[in-house]
Amino acid sequence: MQTLIHPTAVIHPDAEVDPTVQVGPYAVIGAGVKVGADTQIGAHVVLAGRTEIGQRNQIFPGAVIGTISQDQKYAGADSGVRIGDDNCIREYVTINCANGPGEVTQIGNGNWLLAYVHIAHDCVIEDQVVITNASSIAGHVWIESKARIGGMVGIHQFVRIGRLAMIGAMARVDRDVPPFMLAEGHPARIRALNQVGLRRSGLDDREMAILKQAFRRIYRDDLPLEKALNSLETLDPCESLGHLNRFLNQAQTPGRRGLTPGNRNTPSESRDST
Repeated sequence: MQTLIHPTAVIHPDAEVDPTVQVGPYAVIGAGVKVGADTQIGAHVVLAGRTEIGQRNQIFPGAVIGTISQDQKYAGADSGVRIGDDNCIREYVTINCANGPGEVTQIGNGNWLLAYVHIAHDCVIEDQVVITNASSIAGHVWIESKARIGGMVGIHQFVRIGRLAMIGAMARVDRDVPPFMLAEGHPARIRALNQVGLRRSGLDDREMAILKQAFRRIYRDDLPLEKALNSLETLDPCESLGHLNRFLNQAQTPGRRGLTPGNRNTPSESRDST
């Protein structure tokens, strides 16, 4: 009878592993780990702590998920990692547990985390996000659905990346990147509307035209930021504009990092120094 678990794999008796899970050579699954149906775990993968993994995930060789936070403030809390369904986690990806008791670092559904990506404590990665090779995501970062992160990008803690945003390779991101925008540079600056990503997502011509107007008002017209944001209320309403408007206004609240500037530098330069 063929077994789906390699004889060299080490699985703790208290782990909950669905019978359909494939486990490769020398993989280690610790106590309290839960792995859902049809997930594939490659050679030398380590699943530790209070890690929950959903169905049909592919975890490639050398990935390490659920080990303790690298934050010096971590004090041994019973925290964890929660991963949804249909994710592709490539070689040597590291995902750390959250800092606080009962909290989790959360990965949604259908994401692609490519080789050597690091996801730090307390991050939230929503759905269908692509994070390219060797990018490092610091603690408490929130990345909304369908965002694209280029290779070797560094994202500062507490930053938020909006839906369908695109971050160019080797960017240093230290402030929030609004939805639908393309950012690149060191430090990152908003360069354009992410038109290619929006077209691929199926956005219709009407919403595309509205977002182009919004982009010009925020990042091209000679308006103070507050007036630029207020002027968005005069555009034809649509779901995408509503989401953008909410993100922009929330980015101005105390405790947030502020907005990534554009070429004319209108979005606020002030931010936390931490």
